[in-house]
Amino acid sequence: MSPPNPSPGPSTGTVDRAFAAALYDTADTALDTAASLLAADPAADTELARRGEEFVAAAWRREWQPADLVRIVRRELGDVHVRLAAGLIRAQAARDRPRGPRWAAQLADLPGAPHQAARTDRFSHATALLELYRLLLRLPALEPLEQQGKTVQARPESRALARIRALLAKAEATGYPEEAEALSAKAQELMARHSVDEALLAAHAPAPDAPGARRIGVEAPYEQTKAVLLDAVADANHCRAVWSEAFGFSTVVGFEADLEAVELLYTSLLVQAEAAMTKAEAAQRSGGRKRTKTFRQSFLAAYAHRAGTRLRAVAERTTAERAAAGAEGAEGAETDGAAELLPVLASRQVAVTERLEAMFPRTTTTRLRGVDDEAGWTEGTRAADRAQVGRRRPLP
Repeated sequence: MSPPNPSPGPSTGTVDRAFAAALYDTADTALDTAASLLAADPAADTELARRGEEFVAAAWRREWQPADLVRIVRRELGDVHVRLAAGLIRAQAARDRPRGPRWAAQLADLPGAPHQAARTDRFSHATALLELYRLLLRLPALEPLEQQGKTVQARPESRALARIRALLAKAEATGYPEEAEALSAKAQELMARHSVDEALLAAHAPAPDAPGARRIGVEAPYEQTKAVLLDAVADANHCRAVWSEAFGFSTVVGFEADLEAVELLYTSLLVQAEAAMTKAEAAQRSGGRKRTKTFRQSFLAAYAHRAGTRLRAVAERTTAERAAAGAEGAEGAETDGAAELLPVLASRQVAVTERLEAMFPRTTTTRLRGVDDEAGWTEGTRAADRAQVGRRRPLP
């Protein structure tokens, strides 16, 4: 027979009263009342932290992940709250079950926990915690990224992805547009070849592979045009993306190797685009023309549009060359490279579409806003031509 539950102590009662006053009432006066209760009772600190870890665990049950939680806290609150959230996530992780390599990587990337010296006073600290708990309590359920019964196994990074990562790092670091173009073009070609090779390997595997999904942050400012860029990168690499504007991320659906490539390339292109935009703005200012938010919005929109066109061109050309090479190598065999490859890619595309529609049965489209600065559009197009992908020749 189990022993009876102990009656709640005074500190538990303090937390209960504070939560009843503040968490279900958004008024500032309610928040002040609750923070005063907690500030006056240092013995309640342990119970207050434990309740925070429970809120974090509840967020995991609603399919949030560490990076998602940090992103929404930063978006809705502030740096103090981000550090508090990171501390709660670390504390909860110590008692949590293993959740796979991507989850572990997100835990490793958490920002630093709050330092004791950073606290101004107990009242301010309690106020920040309550503001954080209010947000955690109201988080909605997200779409599950993992299919039921399927777990993602950790595997070492392939040599192809390591080369792609190195090429993109060089493209970001160079100050020469022509070199960045060549490096980015080579990276996209390697991505396309790697995708084809992974597809053929999976087609001959004993158990069929299935598409996965991951969330990629789309941070302010200019989230809409950044989401367009991510969509273009995903489309060129056999993936599909759905932007969740309210939460600051896009969910990308695809096979694992393609998802990794999309995240690498999008992150790199964003770095290159922002560097090119800064240079373009400096040139505009030196000519006596003041640049605005509309210039930057138009710049990034044009960059995303042109980059997407060139990404698709490189991917299609590389896939066609890979199929042709397979056909030449298979001379005298029962099937040629194209006959084997194209149905495999088509079936994978169908699988990606079905997974996306199952996750997001209702989606809407949106029009780009604030894209009416001609100079911004022209400079963004030029930057994408210089620093992006494709053969080193003008687009038709």
